[in-house]
Parts: sequence; structure tokens; C-alpha cells
Amino acid sequence: MSTSTPSTSHGAGTAATDSPAAIEAGIKANDDRAFEESLGAMSPFEVKNLLVKMAKKGDEGTTRTLLNAGRGNPNWITTLPREAFFLLGAFAMEEARRTMDEPDFDLAGMPAAEGAAARFLAFLDEHGREKPAQFLKRAWDYLDAEGLAGDELVHEWTGGIAGDEYPMPDRILRYTQEIVNRYLVKALDDGHAPATPYDLFATEGGTAAMCYLFYSLKCNFLVNPGDRIALMTPIFTPYLNIPTLNDYDLDVTYIQANTIDADGLHTWQYPDSELEKLRDPSIKLLCLVNPSNPPSVALDDASRAKLVSLVKNERPDLIIISDDVYGTFVPHYRSLLDDLPYNTACVYSFSKYFGATGWRLAVIATAQNNVFDDLIAKLPDDKKRALANRYACLTDHIEKVKFTDRMVADSRLVALNGTAGLGTPQQVMMSLFALYCLLDDHDAYRTKMQQLV
Repeated sequence: MSTSTPSTSHGAGTAATDSPAAIEAGIKANDDRAFEESLGAMSPFEVKNLLVKMAKKGDEGTTRTLLNAGRGNPNWITTLPREAFFLLGAFAMEEARRTMDEPDFDLAGMPAAEGAAARFLAFLDEHGREKPAQFLKRAWDYLDAEGLAGDELVHEWTGGIAGDEYPMPDRILRYTQEIVNRYLVKALDDGHAPATPYDLFATEGGTAAMCYLFYSLKCNFLVNPGDRIALMTPIFTPYLNIPTLNDYDLDVTYIQANTIDADGLHTWQYPDSELEKLRDPSIKLLCLVNPSNPPSVALDDASRAKLVSLVKNERPDLIIISDDVYGTFVPHYRSLLDDLPYNTACVYSFSKYFGATGWRLAVIATAQNNVFDDLIAKLPDDKKRALANRYACLTDHIEKVKFTDRMVADSRLVALNGTAGLGTPQQVMMSLFALYCLLDDHDAYRTKMQQLV
């Protein structure tokens, strides 16, 4: 994969001693030394803002488009799933007006499930010459072959786009989970389906997924202040910053991709000597971004095999967070969720691949049998009592609640669990993005994306 994948290198720093106006004056005067000294006094965020301002000014009077790669924001969008979303929205409004219609007040009812499939197919026939309708019909036929098509699917879509109810189930809508599961198998597991479908939690982008994971790991005593964790570097900067926050106060071991080839160039792979650090039983959590950020290089077969063997044979209790956001840009990519499903929580975002950062679409995927639940079950009695008190408003049998469902509750401070979940229109959009790739038998879009990047 090319190293031109958008990267992020934000971090905290000290306040600037010079005002932006003074710095700009130094730039205009071409006083290089003064400029360098001013930059040295600025925080990374301030440097970033200044550079973006300079870039925008440089683009004035040109036809060029500024790409702020510092936020990992693509400069393309995938059109057909969006067009299908808008057409589906028009059908949803028809469905809403079927149950109640007061046009003088712009009021309608809530879309109904009964007979929705037949009405949906008739609607697609009416719009049969339009490409979005053809896409939705192909999606329907695919889901019908999978045993998923019917009134309830259409109702999830129409009610979802209307946004007329809180998400239910709150972790992820039923058909969204079914569709995205199939997409993840194709996109991240190279077609290797797990023995049982993944449990998915739909989140407001990959950033929310990271926050929810770390917070619930702490809330459930899986990581505690002073615990040791490992980070495979280079890595997305927030993974460097989160463990040092006083919320967590974790002791970090760095596993460095420092291999060099015969020409003296970085290969961004991990020598055995670095991976051997994971033998340390005091390391509770491993975090990696694969492909790495910013180098954009996937784990090679040797590093993967070494890591998998070490975890299976010596560290079966190791918790792994694998951030696979850029995985779809790599041919035949395989997430550690495929190789080490018991240990791994996978973070996947739709933002980069579909040019959809503004939609805030991501999932946390875990295997149904996982280390998180098993470690919670082994906690001492005092911690189990504390968790029973924390989650008391959910159930009297907290021991039966999965870690992934605890994340949902924790995302709303438990007390607001009843109104948790990603917005339903967003989940419909997520389903359509996933279906777009599931219907792409020849991976034409993926090939184009890899060429583009």
C-alpha cells in the first residue's frame, strides 16, 4: 500500500509565546530563524492550524482543492449508496404518509411494517430506470437469497431513515448487524467467515469506538491505573495520548516497527526482538493500527505468524485492540480479528473508504466467545459486587451481560442506557455502504480505491 494514506499526528503541547499575527509577520518578512523559533513554542494543534491557514491562502485564485490530510479526510465520496439512501428516503416519506397525512401542517405518521416489502418492490419498479433503484433491487435480491428480505427489513430502513424511534436494539439495529457482519468478513477477513457472527456495536466514528473501548476496559477493571499496556508503533497519535491521561495512568511499553532493508530503508515491520516483549505477563493490553498510521503498511506474514503464535501459546489472556480503518486499502487484507478472534476487539470505520467522515460511521466487532467476558468472570468478588452496583439499573444478573453491551451502557454513563445507540439514519447509510461492496463481485471499487490511494 502506498504511504500516501491520510495520517494524523496530533498531540498536546505548550502554548505559543508569539501571537498568530506576529508569526505571520515573520513569515512575510522571510525571517526563517524567527519563524522556526516561533513554531518551536507552539503546540502541535497550533502548528496544524497555522499550516492549514497558510495552505488555504496559497490556494486562493486557483482551481486546486485543499486536502487536510492531518485529519485523515479523503477528497472523494462514493455516490451510488448515497443516491440510494436519498431514494429510499423518498419511499420512507410515502410510507409515513400512509399511516397519517396532514399536509397543511406537514405532519405524517410512523412507517408501518405490514405489507412494506410489497410496497417497496412496487416503488422500485416505478423507478426502475434509475440507477439507485436498480442498486436497491440488487441489494434486495442479495438479502432475499440470504434469508433476510421481508417486511421487517424494509421497516428498519424506512423507520431508520425517518429517525422516528430510538435505536432498538440500542447496540446496533438487527439488519444492520447482519449486513455489516457480512461486509466485515469480505473486507477485513479476506472472505474467511467466523464460526459465529461477530457482535457489533455501531459507534459515532472510529474515535468514539476508541473512547468507548478504553472507558469500558477501565470501568470493568480489565485495565487499572498503573497497569502495563503495549503499543505497536508507529500508531495513530491518540493511542499514544490516551494511556497517559489521568483517567487511565497506564504504563506503556512500545513495540517498534524498526526493521531496515538492505538499502537502509524502513520496512515498517516488527522484528522478533520487539514482539518478544509481549511475553511479559504484566502486559494486559496490546493496541495496534493495522495497516499502520502514518506509514500505511500492513503486518507482513512473518510478523503476523509470530504474534499469533505468541498469543495463542503463551499469552491467551492478552487483550488486543486492532484498529483496521485502513484495511480495505490493502489487497487480501486480514485483521487480527480473523486470526485471534478470542483476544481481539476490532475497530472499523467507514469514513476513509467511502469518503464519509461527516457521517460518523464505525463499529466495534468482537467474537461471541472472547477474552473480555472471560476475564470479567474471573474478577474477585469485591470487583464483581462493584460492577453489580454500577449496572444495577440494567439487570439483576449483570454476570450475564456481555462486555460489548456494557460498552453501550457505559457510552451513556449507564443511567441513560435506554437512549443509547448510533442514530438510525446513520445505520441505514452504513448498511447501504456495506451492501455496495457486498454486491461488487469483482471488487472494482476496492481496486479503484487502492489505485487512487
